[in-house]
Amino acid sequence: MLSLLKNLSSQRWPWLLLAFSALVMELCALYFQHVMALEPCVMCVYERVTMLGIILAGLVGATAPQYLMVRLIAFAVWAVNAVWGLLLAIEHSGYQMNPSPFATCDFFPNFPSWAPLHEWMPWLFNPTGDCADIVWQFFGYSMPQWLIVSFTIYCVLFVLIALTAILPNKKSSF
Repeated sequence: MLSLLKNLSSQRWPWLLLAFSALVMELCALYFQHVMALEPCVMCVYERVTMLGIILAGLVGATAPQYLMVRLIAFAVWAVNAVWGLLLAIEHSGYQMNPSPFATCDFFPNFPSWAPLHEWMPWLFNPTGDCADIVWQFFGYSMPQWLIVSFTIYCVLFVLIALTAILPNKKSSF
């Protein structure tokens, strides 16, 4: 089992599976927005950016998984986006669970001036909703709460695969 986990990062299909899983999450977000007419808030937009980062990590890792430098870059992108996404989802969930007029999210995204994503692709990055509104639930949990679950899974998988990838090879003793 440990050797299977150890070899995952040097193969292409696990990286593509990582990218595919995050792509499915992005497509679900677009379905909620454009088909179910649920308006995304600024935190939703930031969470989308982190999912795009996980897609990027998977695609980078899939380009040449046999090279250590490519894997390290992909691992770094994966870790940053999984942890950042988890922190954003926790903050977003806090806005919903403890609504307050003094603790609210922004109305406009705070993207860098050199990359105004909300202007370039408003259909994906333009927030029109309120962070404190719970507009969808599944089994009693809101969307940011499900994102906490999703990003936690991404973080746990990262730790498992990254740690086993750096473990030294176990020499058999006959």
